[in-house]
Amino acid sequence: MKQDVIIIGGSYAGMAAALQLARARRRVLVIDAGERRNRAARHSHGFLSRDGADPAQIALEARRQLQAYPTVNVIAARATAVSGERDRFVVECADGAHHPGRRVIFATGVRDHLPAIEGMAERWGRNIFHCPYCHGYELNQGRIGVIGSGEMSTHQAELLTEWGEVTFLPNDALTLDPETREKLIQRGASIETTGIARIANDADVELADGRVLSFSGLFVAPRVEPASNLPVALGCALQETPMGTQVETDASKETSVSGAFACGDVALVPHSVSLAVADGAMAGAQVHRSLVWPG
Repeated sequence: MKQDVIIIGGSYAGMAAALQLARARRRVLVIDAGERRNRAARHSHGFLSRDGADPAQIALEARRQLQAYPTVNVIAARATAVSGERDRFVVECADGAHHPGRRVIFATGVRDHLPAIEGMAERWGRNIFHCPYCHGYELNQGRIGVIGSGEMSTHQAELLTEWGEVTFLPNDALTLDPETREKLIQRGASIETTGIARIANDADVELADGRVLSFSGLFVAPRVEPASNLPVALGCALQETPMGTQVETDASKETSVSGAFACGDVALVPHSVSLAVADGAMAGAQVHRSLVWPG
């Protein structure tokens, strides 16, 4: 059966898009590989009505509500190819199945590129974060370490002084000019230029000279890129942002390929659950409008 819309990615943005289309009684297929970006996090904050909830439970409840609509089908699968054009797309999955659809929404998320520091990857989302609005409050105005990763790092360190006592650790990822250094100091941040050897315990930073700095939590601004190459393979244009690469969309969330849309972290900065849901809802409504008024 040809779907009105095929959504690749069944996390928050993808399900939010599907919900708008389901309520317009459109046939929707959601293809989900089960790889939420925040799957390591224990709590999700800043999402109105679900503040502090387990993000896995938020996703599970969203899925339950979505599947109550008879025109929606959610399958656990990995999309491996997208071909065709507006009104005649075909999505192929790893199991060999082919799914035709009139529109495609990429809600495939992003991949985080973290600094190559021992102990960082396994603490990502638990003791090391990127969004102060999502995780800053729970640090109770304690000591916060901000690890340098690129051009966004000093901005992140300045902002985080709203949430606690900040130490900025450039870790040779960037050079601080006098003006930037002065801005950090004026915001109350201290600067530790010694390189980082590893991250230990919950959020202890072991420096190259043997000293250990203990923090309530650590922040880093990772560079991101689309987690899937499917949009690029279809011909969707990319754009550079201060946080990395994302799929380029217009105000209606349509990509450079007619009939293909994108939403959530793969097509939006900054990133949070709340913003992903809002972006997905917008994409779903705009895709529906494109079906009603296809001109």
